[in-house]
Amino acid sequence: MAQKPGIPSGTRDFSPIETAKRTYIFDTVKSVFKTFGFQQIETPAMENLPTLLGKYGNEGDKLLFKILNSGDAFSKLTAEDLNHSSASFINVCEKGLRYDLTVPFARYVVQHQSEISFPFRRYQIQPVWRADRPQKGRYREFYQCDVDVVGSTSLLNEVELIQIVNEVYKKLNINVTLKVNNRKVLSGLAELMNAADKLTDITVAIDKIDKIGLGKVKAELRERGIGDNAIAVLEPILTLSGSNADKLAKMREALKNSEVGSLGVQELTTIFEYLQNLDMSCKIELDLSLARGLSYYTGAIFEVKANDVEIGSITGGGRYDNLTGVFGLPNVSGVGISFGADRIYDVMTQLNLFPESVLMGTQVMFVNLGEKEELASVKLALQLRQKGIAVEVYPENRKLSKQFDYANKREIPYVAVIGESELEKGMVALKNMKTGEQKMLSHEELLSTF
Repeated sequence: MAQKPGIPSGTRDFSPIETAKRTYIFDTVKSVFKTFGFQQIETPAMENLPTLLGKYGNEGDKLLFKILNSGDAFSKLTAEDLNHSSASFINVCEKGLRYDLTVPFARYVVQHQSEISFPFRRYQIQPVWRADRPQKGRYREFYQCDVDVVGSTSLLNEVELIQIVNEVYKKLNINVTLKVNNRKVLSGLAELMNAADKLTDITVAIDKIDKIGLGKVKAELRERGIGDNAIAVLEPILTLSGSNADKLAKMREALKNSEVGSLGVQELTTIFEYLQNLDMSCKIELDLSLARGLSYYTGAIFEVKANDVEIGSITGGGRYDNLTGVFGLPNVSGVGISFGADRIYDVMTQLNLFPESVLMGTQVMFVNLGEKEELASVKLALQLRQKGIAVEVYPENRKLSKQFDYANKREIPYVAVIGESELEKGMVALKNMKTGEQKMLSHEELLSTF
């Protein structure tokens, strides 16, 4: 019995139409990246496991796909090894699929530091993998479109990334809200809570507030060893309302005795002062509950939500000061954002935002009515292709009804017919498949029609 074909859960095949839509997203994002002076790089799908481990916090490390060494990887393991924790398997899994594009980028910067000019502005559009539980809007294999600047601490970089978000979603016609916070503010809050050593626990918990609600976040904080008195300090901050200026004023007062917290408020103030002087079409909101669970963020953090569709964040990122340091290049600060192409695709599909031109494939199909007619069709098809028109010549001489049926199924808008009489007269019958209208055209008239 033949094996039933299938793919792993959390992954997807993409049809020609779906691929055309995804390419439209990639091309749109890429065009904006280029206008801001970013250069493209690519890194391997797999990295050495030590490159990835320890960069995403305990939660992220659990979601790494580890790759079994080639050959008989288990031959050197004893029965005792197999009965022990998963740490033993580091000997049989020396590599892993990348979890994101930022850590491989940091590795790339350190490895190629003598070849690149700082500040280094790069973008990268490639797939990443996470061993997560598949659900709506969450996949195990998905594309990220990353844009980063390393080698500069200027907050102008944060402002430009916000401008990039604004331009991308304006071009894609998606109404979004860009949420902004700062990890230094969260560090200051941890100090106020007398829980500075629990910063990772606090950020991992409050990062889930949109998904599970404040009540469950508080319960998780208690499970992580955060006391009720500390939670009482945090809760009013997470629920702050008012304008961005109002929130900044309240945070400035609340964190006045925290050096790191005050610095975070000042960085946010500078960013929002920049933005007041720029023409921004998307809504920008200071959200003090925004944490971004990845442990490498140290400054400004960003998250983008679609306003008209219930789905998770479609863009996220932030400032990281120490990521290259773990690879031997300290004191190189970076900041970047990542566009989740798969979620953007889902949003645009639900809202029917893809332009019709994106879905247009073959524009003209020549039917095949014999050897001489086929040759004439091939010659004309070549001339149309040289004008940039997508053209097919049906490959076999079959019943005309079958050829027209193929064109209908493919939604090809025009069918060109060169039969015996058309061949003698140097003409082409061109049929509009939507209206049914048919015209007899000379070869020159056909070429000028498109």
